Amino acid sequence: MMATRRTALAALGAGLAATAGRAALAQASPLLPKPIPSSGEMIPVVGLGSARRYEEASTEEDRAPLRETFRRFHALGGTVLDTAPSYGNAESIMGGLMEDLGIRRDLFVCTKVGADTKETGRAQIEQSFRNLRTDRIDLLAVHNLRDISNQLATLRELKAAGRIRYVGATTSFDRQYEAFEAMMRRETLDAIQIDYALDNRNAAERIIPLARERGMAVFINLPFGRGSVFRATQGKPLPDWAAEIDCTSWAQVMLKYLVSHEAVTCAVPGMAQARYVDDNLKAAQGRMPDAALRRRMEQFIDAL
Repeated sequence: MMATRRTALAALGAGLAATAGRAALAQASPLLPKPIPSSGEMIPVVGLGSARRYEEASTEEDRAPLRETFRRFHALGGTVLDTAPSYGNAESIMGGLMEDLGIRRDLFVCTKVGADTKETGRAQIEQSFRNLRTDRIDLLAVHNLRDISNQLATLRELKAAGRIRYVGATTSFDRQYEAFEAMMRRETLDAIQIDYALDNRNAAERIIPLARERGMAVFINLPFGRGSVFRATQGKPLPDWAAEIDCTSWAQVMLKYLVSHEAVTCAVPGMAQARYVDDNLKAAQGRMPDAALRRRMEQFIDAL
């Protein structure tokens, strides 16, 4: 996916001068926010994900582009960071970057717990606090339904104690949707995280509408369809309708499709270079597709 994304950006003439121009526009326009239903707190509709991209960064040479990514994300008004203990060293790397830049208080930090017993879950969560170098985590979610009842009980205890602010659950697998839906109906959650993309719309059939019905925020993982939408659009010009929603890249088209869904709160694409921040955060600005254009977007991608 990274190679095709680089190709797409290069084709758009990405460079220092263009980046500076995009930055000026981004700084002039605030990022579109949406509310977390359980509290009304507003967060930007595009965040920063860390799966794969932050797993290993053992040298200063490795960390430098990640630090600049964080710096840029913060400067342009980004707040939502998403990570997990299962993403290699991502929690620790992100915690170090937040500390180095002194920006923790401005961010909305999300992580996960994926453990098979209550005891191992507690130990993993405590390690997450240490890794992230924080005494409070904004959103902590049970990862892929793993030991869901025990882990949710722990998260609710931590929320009551003021150590976490929101409780959630995640999945990124269609085979878990039936169990995930059942869990959503029996549990009270602040948020869910689900896989959803322009070419992967199964979650919009039942999961996302149920979240709206149940008053749960919806965070989107895998917003580029595991790279499949970039592969499908590589080398293809943007359609004329992209200008109607102020899109200048395929990434913006894909993200605007997601965040324009009335029940979607925030999409968290992976970003490990500052130029991707400039590109992706423009999807949180300007005009959004209406229902009719969303259907055209679906028809377009389905025809590729």
